Amino acid sequence: MAASSAAERTVIENCAIATVDAGDTEYASGHVVIAGNRIESVGAGSAPEGLENVVRRIDGTGHLVTPGLINTHHHFYQWITRGLATDHNLFNWLVALYPTWARIDEPMAYAAAQGSLAMMARGGVTTAMDHHYVYPRGSGDLSGAIIRAARETGVRFTLARGSMDRGESDGGLPPDFAVESLDGALAATEATVKEHHDSSFDAMTQVAVAPCSPFSVSTELMRQGAELARRLGVRLHTHGSETVEEEKFCHELFGMGPTDYFESTGWLGEDVWMAHCVHMNDSDIAAFARTKTGVAHCPSSNARLAAGIARVPDMLAAGVPVGLGVDGTASNESGELHTELRNALLINRLGAHREAALNARKALRLGTHGGAQVLGRAAETGSLEAGKLADLVLWRMDTLAHSAIADPVTALVFGAAAPVTASFVNGRQIVEDGRLLTVDEDAIARSTRDEAQRLARIAAQA
Repeated sequence: MAASSAAERTVIENCAIATVDAGDTEYASGHVVIAGNRIESVGAGSAPEGLENVVRRIDGTGHLVTPGLINTHHHFYQWITRGLATDHNLFNWLVALYPTWARIDEPMAYAAAQGSLAMMARGGVTTAMDHHYVYPRGSGDLSGAIIRAARETGVRFTLARGSMDRGESDGGLPPDFAVESLDGALAATEATVKEHHDSSFDAMTQVAVAPCSPFSVSTELMRQGAELARRLGVRLHTHGSETVEEEKFCHELFGMGPTDYFESTGWLGEDVWMAHCVHMNDSDIAAFARTKTGVAHCPSSNARLAAGIARVPDMLAAGVPVGLGVDGTASNESGELHTELRNALLINRLGAHREAALNARKALRLGTHGGAQVLGRAAETGSLEAGKLADLVLWRMDTLAHSAIADPVTALVFGAAAPVTASFVNGRQIVEDGRLLTVDEDAIARSTRDEAQRLARIAAQA
């Protein structure tokens, strides 16, 4: 849909532009015109003359404009348990932290979501997601609190409404009082979709069905969760093939590896994306490529938990959709996605493909268009093209950190974290000169500290 001639326009000029479109079109000096919540034009040189209703002109000299970054995997609640179990692998880390996580409540979930969202948004994220799966009994409206925080921050958002029904007494890792029943999880998930999911082109809030993982979820919840998602017309998300221990668990419990197990429960398809996918063999990658199942690559978290190096170059070569994820901030304490561009490139170069694994432009594509693919929104966002939603970032590249690097995309990916001069979501500016315009960062810092301390006290008393 074209923007109305009466729409207010913002014109950005004199900037380098990486569109991340199908042809990786770039402009050494170009313009972007925002009309309402859409990109009206993008191209070389100055903006077209005679534009009506121009309410703002931005001189982008010294800047690179890219699509906004898209985060495809996160656990917001972990913001208030950062810095714990820092020398653990995944399973031991989960065992150490589940007793604390099982005691979160609505004010904690809200504050943690605010902290997670604020940190990402001020670093160039325009579309975020949260895989929230811990719903302790009597904890309040956790999903509503998370969605409210996203709405206040001003980012585009997908809530992956998670669930667990395999507690300690059934051989799972979480405490029994922190898991739901099969029927309860399905009913609550359906209610969340019906209340909050928006399927429109410019939706700011969407919901996915997201049982947590094979070792915390029953086979029936996986199977019925997939059926529920497809009946409601929403996407599916879970963790997959994160560690060698998970692969061993699946073979022992189900008699097959994770990918075969997922396929047996209806969990491969173009409406599915999975986090991590570190331990994938050629057959697994071929299955993902054949079904167009997406992957959320979380390089920093995988390194923090010593999970391994995902075969991202092989996935991309096979045609698997791949985006980037922060993962929960109890396993990636920085909570920033723009640093994952660099980490994805560097960590993948430690793998079999070495220096040919990823380059700067492939890394940027993972964090933008790849993320949009994974979330099912590539028609709407993820690249700078006329008609797409106005989700974009102006990165300042003329400071000490970057000015001596001639190529701005190389500077953005290989260099230090670049300052964000402006970030727009749906045509609305939410960041200016590295500070959020929509929420009070200092107030959030105080509230997250207070809620982290309250949670620690409750967990210690338990």
